[in-house]
Amino acid sequence: MMLIPTHHFRDIERKPEYLQPEKCVPPPYPGPVGTMWFIRDGCGIACAIVTWFLVLYAEFVVLFVMLIPSRDYVYSIINGIVFNLLAFLALASHCRAMLTDPGAVPKGNATKEFIESLQLKPGQVVYKCPKCCSIKPDRAHHCSVCKRCIRKMDHHCPWVNNCVGENNQKYFVLFTMYIALISLHALIMVGFHFLHCFEEDWTNLLKAYGLNREEMTEAGISLHEKMQPLKVSSTECSSFSPPTTVILLILLCFEGLLFLIFTSVMFGTQVHSICTDETGIERLQRKNQPREHTGNWKSVKETFGGDFSLNWFNPFSRPCQPEIPSDKDLVRQVTSLSDTETTEDPSEETKEEDCVEVIDE
Repeated sequence: MMLIPTHHFRDIERKPEYLQPEKCVPPPYPGPVGTMWFIRDGCGIACAIVTWFLVLYAEFVVLFVMLIPSRDYVYSIINGIVFNLLAFLALASHCRAMLTDPGAVPKGNATKEFIESLQLKPGQVVYKCPKCCSIKPDRAHHCSVCKRCIRKMDHHCPWVNNCVGENNQKYFVLFTMYIALISLHALIMVGFHFLHCFEEDWTNLLKAYGLNREEMTEAGISLHEKMQPLKVSSTECSSFSPPTTVILLILLCFEGLLFLIFTSVMFGTQVHSICTDETGIERLQRKNQPREHTGNWKSVKETFGGDFSLNWFNPFSRPCQPEIPSDKDLVRQVTSLSDTETTEDPSEETKEEDCVEVIDE
């Protein structure tokens, strides 16, 4: 049970008869444990497919354009292992963030029988979501895409086709971190590849004609003219033609730079939200609801699953499982019931957010 400020009374349902129980269908029988969570949203599915395509494209360019043709086997093996490991962890984190229940509130439990079973006392209220007909615990928000109320909802991300909530925030943070790392790694390898191949191709061409740069300058012979009778190519730089190679590398640079900036910003935002124990929605709305503020380090440990270890970076390890809220956690204590009688009607914008309007007796 917790106190809520008086300026939120307009979102309160105080009596079971105000909950319109005829519109609330009792929650279905819970499915089997481990049932897959998947949002059937066309835009989200398309964004998830594009995400996988872009990672696989980077994988193709790195392997078949830069690493495999190289004669420096140590360089190729080390960078190949590192890049493939990061790409695998990024895609695994993406799958876990997409297929994990972010913390959905039971749907359809705002029935008259359930409200009466709470035995509300004077000064006690409950929050109800009119969209999914559920009793909302503290810090839960309704997602119009998932069509559910999500506990500690930060935002809905189309790139993972899911909400980011208390159960999958770790996987989303890992996804943004690993995407940023492979983007940075790809950009560094592209830079070295351009420098190495341009210098090597230039040197090979000069050696093929038995001239150095000074001699070519003095003779007034252009490199294009000398290339006509004898075609020299550097097969260790790329197995593709030079124009194709340049196009593939430029596209990879554009992709890497774009996703490096985007995912770095998202990673920093998520880490800040975890450390401050404030979701993105709460930060935007600035709802100063009294609640128990955990310490910075405690919030991080709860999100990533215990004390610091390698499991923090493992997308296959689960975060700390939150306690299942009891019925008492759904009941809140108001500071002054008299204020609810004089509450003005909320605007239409407020009605569409989370809860319903108070009906005065």
